Amino acid sequence: MKNILLCLLLFTGCIATAQQPLIHAHNDYEKPEPLFNALRNKAFTIEADVYPGDSLFVAHDKKDIQPERTLVSMYLQPIIQLFSTHNGRISDDTDYAPTLMIDIKENSVVVIAQLIKLLAPHRNVFDRSINAHAVQIVLSGERGAINEWSKLPPFILFDGRPYESYDRITFKRLAFISDSYMNYMISKDSMEIKLKQLVTETHNKGKRLRLWAIPDSDVYWRKLYDMGVDIINTDKVAECRKYFDAPLMK
Repeated sequence: MKNILLCLLLFTGCIATAQQPLIHAHNDYEKPEPLFNALRNKAFTIEADVYPGDSLFVAHDKKDIQPERTLVSMYLQPIIQLFSTHNGRISDDTDYAPTLMIDIKENSVVVIAQLIKLLAPHRNVFDRSINAHAVQIVLSGERGAINEWSKLPPFILFDGRPYESYDRITFKRLAFISDSYMNYMISKDSMEIKLKQLVTETHNKGKRLRLWAIPDSDVYWRKLYDMGVDIINTDKVAECRKYFDAPLMK
């Protein structure tokens, strides 16, 4: 009887301490209510693709650039305002501190220089060494030369790749490691083996894993989460949050 009770207690403890799935709001700017829908559903990472110009323009393709859709107007200024409203946090949830992932589509040197100028006056909002609740800035896409990362302000982190080599200093600048799901689609058996190896290798390095281009359905959200993929990439943020918050999914 004692053994049964012990097993029940251990099982209950595992459920209580299980890591909740982290949600990546893919191409958030293309969805209704950019930023705010992602925040409402507690997205871990919120993605904005940017191009350089007179401002940093938010768009998936260069042909889609619109003068009014800038990183400042769509993301930075609303975030700064939220921090003012919520006394140094993004919301009233004191445990919630999201990441803004800026996917640079071209000319990273120009984009990064512009971005630093925009962020520097608002370190309390975008620098976790100053404010633990700050929004973390992570660069993806065209991220510049790896050996230049350490020269950038420390409040900027980077989206790593499993096939890249990093020295000790640049490795510390990785927020997490990402790769395309399509790189592992050889056959069903080998895909699962390769993905499990990737999960193990990433976790052994002390990093979280994100896969992009995954099939965007609850079957795959669950499958990848159960395999140990930490950050679930989705265009359906509200549906993904509702799925994982359902009692049967706990």
